[in-house]
Amino acid sequence: MEAAPSRTAMIAAVGRGRLRQEETPPWVLDDTFALVLVGPVWQELRERLDSLFPGQVVREACAAVCTRSRYAEDRLAAGTFAQYVILGAGLDSLAWRRPDLLRSLRVFEVDHPASQAWKLKRVRDLALPVSDSHVFVPADFEAEPVRNALGTAGFDSGQPALFSWTGVAPYLTAPAIESTLRMIAGAAAGSEVVFSYLAEESVLDDVGKEFIRGYTPLAASVGEPLQPGWPVIEIERLISRCGLKVVDHPARADLERRYFAGRTDGLRPYTVETLVTAQVI
Repeated sequence: MEAAPSRTAMIAAVGRGRLRQEETPPWVLDDTFALVLVGPVWQELRERLDSLFPGQVVREACAAVCTRSRYAEDRLAAGTFAQYVILGAGLDSLAWRRPDLLRSLRVFEVDHPASQAWKLKRVRDLALPVSDSHVFVPADFEAEPVRNALGTAGFDSGQPALFSWTGVAPYLTAPAIESTLRMIAGAAAGSEVVFSYLAEESVLDDVGKEFIRGYTPLAASVGEPLQPGWPVIEIERLISRCGLKVVDHPARADLERRYFAGRTDGLRPYTVETLVTAQVI
């Protein structure tokens, strides 16, 4: 990670792109930029994933990475936020998929400096538009206070914000997760954070267990090892201890009802990550 872009962020983007490429609509997220941002290496990553996991595992993983993005964007659309902070933004493409939002919203993409530099090069190579409402913030969650980086970038702590923090906490230590939640708790009242965390092994179904068996060594091999999973009660205690209030904590069945109702092809998100929304009080 010190000198290279995040491979796990690329893998997540490949998952978002594959959903619309391989599954029938309606798609939980229609990310037309995902594979373009990854570039030609997406085919190599796709082949590696297919060699490691059975088809149903890949399908549920792709569905999950799309679901977590859709879930965060639904919270954004339903709220009255002035700022949207994407922590661990990776190859998120909201600013290009929804340029209308940038007319009334500032989007801050926060990511590891190496990953962000690589993404910005891709943005330049693809001639994608950028604006003053779309701010890139380099920061290392494990090494420096995110609050400082955001403040330097123009984040207004007096205005309500939605923090999207999905697909990141599974790779962070407990102290780094707590530090970031406490930072968010210092935002304006009414601000929210949507984040995903690694579920404890005891709640995983067979597909989830198979994914973890294959993905754990893969993540470690690219320098981004998974951390231990969290019981629901422990993550809620941590959220409360940090000064936030849980306002939504959907189980997979809830996500299936919201985003996959009426499908007859068995598509659903895996059980590996759990989503939760907490509010600044």
